Amino acid sequence: MQHFPEIQPDNASRRAFLKRASALSVMGSAAPWALSLSAMAEASAATASDYKALVCVFLYGGNDYANTVVPYDQASFDAQYALRGNLRIDRAALTATLLNPTAALPDGRQYALAPGLAPLVPLFNAGQMAVLLNVGTLVQPTTLAQYQARSVPLPPKLFSHNDQQSYWQSSSPEGATSGWGGRLGDLFASGNGNATFTSMGVSGNAVYLAGKSAVQYQVTPGGAVAVNGVRAPLFGSAAASSALQALMTGARGQQLENEYVRVCQRSLDANAQLSGAVGGINLATSFPGGNSLADQLKMVAKLIAARGALGAKRQVFFVSIGGFDTHDSLLKVHPGLMANVGNAMAAFYQTTVELGVASQVTTFTASDFGRTLVSNSDGSDHGWGSMHFALGGAVKGAAYYGKAPVIANGGPDDVGQGRLLPGLSVDQYAATMASWLGVSGSDLGMVLPNLGNYSLRNLGFV
Repeated sequence: MQHFPEIQPDNASRRAFLKRASALSVMGSAAPWALSLSAMAEASAATASDYKALVCVFLYGGNDYANTVVPYDQASFDAQYALRGNLRIDRAALTATLLNPTAALPDGRQYALAPGLAPLVPLFNAGQMAVLLNVGTLVQPTTLAQYQARSVPLPPKLFSHNDQQSYWQSSSPEGATSGWGGRLGDLFASGNGNATFTSMGVSGNAVYLAGKSAVQYQVTPGGAVAVNGVRAPLFGSAAASSALQALMTGARGQQLENEYVRVCQRSLDANAQLSGAVGGINLATSFPGGNSLADQLKMVAKLIAARGALGAKRQVFFVSIGGFDTHDSLLKVHPGLMANVGNAMAAFYQTTVELGVASQVTTFTASDFGRTLVSNSDGSDHGWGSMHFALGGAVKGAAYYGKAPVIANGGPDDVGQGRLLPGLSVDQYAATMASWLGVSGSDLGMVLPNLGNYSLRNLGFV
């Protein structure tokens, strides 16, 4: 089940609203009322002459890392399934998905992907995909002793779906108003022909895409969301449609009303431009049917194909798939989820090759958290660190980044029950891709507020 933040009118949210309202009110009549908060943007504009895009694939519910990137060498395989024997994937079933990195891991460690991810194996082995070992939310580098002593700041509300989804996407718990994808959009929006098409989502609202000035633009797998009463005669009457459009876009005497009109007009204009840009695009690559993630990525591919018509130089996309909260029935549910992810991501990569932009598009996975290595009898419970993928022609693939965690309950990389203490932070993961996108070192801190706590800010996988 996909988890979305609940809206709760608590004191903190009231204070945040009043603070923002006060900040806007002191500008007075010299500045326009800007609900987009453009007057409060801190980031400097960045320009680009080429095209690049980041595509976030979010796995809602907390993906089970141990049955995704699976220990294959005999010693590690035996150690893992001594702890979760009833969740076992037979070693023989992993032979076809064994990963062959250009540089072997220490101590003979080997990994294979879940069988459902088989379409991604050739991409890894050919150097277009990297595996990030043990990534998770952190405030700063943290040792097990520091975690146990609570002697360093930790991400708030660890193991909570909503808060860790938000922390992954924004560096703040539930209630965050901007995400690091949207803050990337803040930097690049002014360099695009139409700033509206900078931060784009195909799976509903996500704080990841919200900027301080950039506004996330949502589409469906079928395309732009039209205003039905304007698109077609309202109640069978063209006059009624015209009246509705006039109500939506006519000038008003009040600043708030005019802001509403501006948003409506922007929506209608963007809908027309986007529909015209993608309407005639036909992709040669076949995407799998009955796969919601594939449907979303197919629309992202069409939007990328339309980049010229949209005037886009830098774009940030968000797609997602739910169902990863596998407290039970893990062996029944997880293989199908892995197959959907593997088939969808492989088709999307092949489409970027078809479009000639494989080296200009980087796709990466994210999730609430990993899960416990220790079985709860039929599944696994909420964890922390996890394994993730970065995919694209610019990725320095056929390689692992990060340290392979020790497989043990209560081991040196474990805060309990096989919950991995992350060895790599989301900030480092994100900063590596932000740098590739073209963000300067001086602007990275605006995008990722915890990055200053790390001496290693670029993991080098892209």
